[in-house]
Amino acid sequence: MNLHEYQSKELLAKYGVRIQRGHVANTVEEAEKAAQQLSDETGAKAWVVKAQVHAGGRGKGGGVKFSPTMEKLKENAGNILGMQLVTPQTSAEGKKVSMVLVAEDVYYPGETETKEFYVSVLLDRAQGKNMIVYSTEGGMDIEHVAEVTPHLIHNEVVDPAVGLQGFQARKIAFNLGLEGEAFKDFTKFIVSLYNAYVGIDASLFEINPVLKTSDNKIIAVDAKVSLDDNALFRHKDLAALRDTREEDATEVEAGEAGLNFVKLDGNVGCMVNGAGLAMATMDIIKLSGGNPANFLDVGGTADAERVQKAFGIILQDKNVKAILINIFGGIVRCDRVAQGIVDAYKAMGSLPVPLIVRLQGTNAVEAKQLIDDSGLPVHSAITLEEAADKVKEVLGN
Repeated sequence: MNLHEYQSKELLAKYGVRIQRGHVANTVEEAEKAAQQLSDETGAKAWVVKAQVHAGGRGKGGGVKFSPTMEKLKENAGNILGMQLVTPQTSAEGKKVSMVLVAEDVYYPGETETKEFYVSVLLDRAQGKNMIVYSTEGGMDIEHVAEVTPHLIHNEVVDPAVGLQGFQARKIAFNLGLEGEAFKDFTKFIVSLYNAYVGIDASLFEINPVLKTSDNKIIAVDAKVSLDDNALFRHKDLAALRDTREEDATEVEAGEAGLNFVKLDGNVGCMVNGAGLAMATMDIIKLSGGNPANFLDVGGTADAERVQKAFGIILQDKNVKAILINIFGGIVRCDRVAQGIVDAYKAMGSLPVPLIVRLQGTNAVEAKQLIDDSGLPVHSAITLEEAADKVKEVLGN
């Protein structure tokens, strides 16, 4: 589960991470009040207006604007609120901005230069340990840095059994070229950041940039936090932070119906029971010349109601030209699934695209007979190869 920047920063602050302070606003009037409140709290004389969407690269898309005056702040807030923000991490349609974060300007002048770094904390699955990834080249072009100059990207593996050690924190600060007060402040910053990552059961922290100010303070200017969905039962307060407006509407609907669904860019809808079989089914579709339009695991209780709901979700995608149902009857009986398919088909009246059904396992023979005797225009398959041939046939490949 992804969080907005303002939510992420609030969590980090609770663990002692110094953040760029700000207040969220839904209207231009609220943005003006937020700026005035910041001025009263921090003495800020300039502000930054940031679009709050679940996507990186907001600055490149025009979603982050510096505001040296109150008039400019109101202008920027008015332009960003309601815009369709397109970034390298969104679709071509972009995301609608419903709220902004009005944050203090932390790039104030001083005797020494400011410096931006990149820091992230994530799980290294290969080693079964946490990892801190960092670079001296923070900012909007970190992807370019990783691609062109990968030697500037460092990492530090942390054993979760012992946590981040002092020598590791100092090593990271040293590799970033810090010294004096900035060195000391950064070691505190990275320890607090790691503790926050572990404390909220996150799957990813990305702080870009981490700023060394002109007076040698270390500040999280931006924050991206992804939570581990499997741990949300331990964090009811964090689960309440979910913003479904930022998620694909069909995925939200599928989740509410108890279906495991991920939308993809393809032309063949999939309905399968079991994640492994779903992956194999998508491979079959690719081999047949098509492209999977989704990942959909209906689970072990594929009754008529669930199948009908799955049909409706798949068919919301106008790119779908065929649907392949691939069910293995282990716990669930194939004839029961077949009856569910027939009932769902009749309840819907018809399907606008061809339907290929492969049922294997318990009572597979009876299931095929049910499908064949239904009189419905359903293509029945027994083997994976036959299912692939049917997909190829209906697509005209």
